[in-house]
Amino acid sequence: MKCILISVTTFVVVAVLLSTPSTARDLKFVIGKDNRFHWQDLKHFQSIDHQDRKLAISGPWLGPDRDLVESVFAYFEAATQVKIEYAGSDSFEQQIVIDIQAGSPPNIAIFPQPGLAADIAAKGGLTPLGKEMENWVKTNYAAGQSWVELGTYTDKSGKKDLFGFFFKVDVKSLVWYVPENFEEFGYEIPETMEELIQLTRQIVADGGTPWCIGLGSGDATGWPATDWVEDLLLRTQPPAVYDKWVSNEIPFNDPKIVAAIEEFGFFAKNDKYVAGGVSSVGSTDFRDSPRGLFTIPPRCYLHKQGSFIPTFFPKGTQLGVDADFFYFPAYASKNLGKPVLGSGTVWTITKDSRVTRLFFEFLRTRLASEIWMAQSGLLSPHKGVNLGVYANDTLRKQGQILLNATTFRFDGSDLMPGVIGTGSFWTGMVDYVSGASAKEVANSIQASWDAIK
Repeated sequence: MKCILISVTTFVVVAVLLSTPSTARDLKFVIGKDNRFHWQDLKHFQSIDHQDRKLAISGPWLGPDRDLVESVFAYFEAATQVKIEYAGSDSFEQQIVIDIQAGSPPNIAIFPQPGLAADIAAKGGLTPLGKEMENWVKTNYAAGQSWVELGTYTDKSGKKDLFGFFFKVDVKSLVWYVPENFEEFGYEIPETMEELIQLTRQIVADGGTPWCIGLGSGDATGWPATDWVEDLLLRTQPPAVYDKWVSNEIPFNDPKIVAAIEEFGFFAKNDKYVAGGVSSVGSTDFRDSPRGLFTIPPRCYLHKQGSFIPTFFPKGTQLGVDADFFYFPAYASKNLGKPVLGSGTVWTITKDSRVTRLFFEFLRTRLASEIWMAQSGLLSPHKGVNLGVYANDTLRKQGQILLNATTFRFDGSDLMPGVIGTGSFWTGMVDYVSGASAKEVANSIQASWDAIK
């Protein structure tokens, strides 16, 4: 872990900021006191003179998440004396459309996923971030080209431009396990998909059941399987195939997509591979599914799920000791790098101003990410951040996976039309584990897509 030495310049910044009305006690971490942070990043913002002292930001966060994002805002406010007015809403997606149509948008809108941002850009509701920002993202973010592509949308005139900046990312390409169970049988962490497949077979040979898989989620039953298919498509086909699939330029029943569904079937449609047998996959609630890792003897040894799943582990589970994870690996034989599937928030300009542009400069600093990293809930692809700032080893390891990514893609089902991504794709995956063939399921999903064209 690297540490950052506090320079004389940093002490000057500290002295100036502590002399302003926004004092250090208003901040989560005292400026200059903890040398893990890049405090010197504030100097640029303290030295700029502003006439506009207000900035309006709207986003989806309420409660503890609101406190976290506002803890980042506080450092921009301390450096610039700009007052940020944040409006959080659990109906943000509806409210931002209303505000833009009424001609009273905030300066910055934070979208939970890119789909709506792209729709608003196409209607002329967003301002391009510019070529300089595009070049910065390519250079400073791991898998930078991926982040540029995810934030690039078509405007009202049909021109493509960078409209979205990703800040705060989540990772889905994870496999969870219990270290004690691995140690008992001498299992090693698989580095490739070929090794993961071999481990799956070895666990069966040793008398165990490799996987716990549950697709149950009330009205959203089926969604965990969509993550499997998306991750496997990224591991069996180039990123361009994934992108064209998400937009339906490549139909759902294309052989490449059918093959990815069948890759999921290798793990999920074998009674020897799944706790409770194949018949339990569609009905087991995804929140209950990982519990099989912790039974004695274990009902399973592996569970694929995103970074949020420890919420549903048994009470008192200590991450890194009682449970841990590894990267859902890529095929060594396919030479497709290390793709990562995940999600994140897209920050956009809905009302331009000099202070708005300055705030986007602040978001690019190492410090802006580090303030949130040091608490919880934020992973950053910024290559310059200090990994030692992460609040715990679990977050640090997930952050490292993100930095090692050669390709990042957003959860595909969230980018598809709702009737597909949160409709026929979900139900189709349940049909698949219930006995339908991958081809039958893919044909049905494509038919539902054709029906809305």
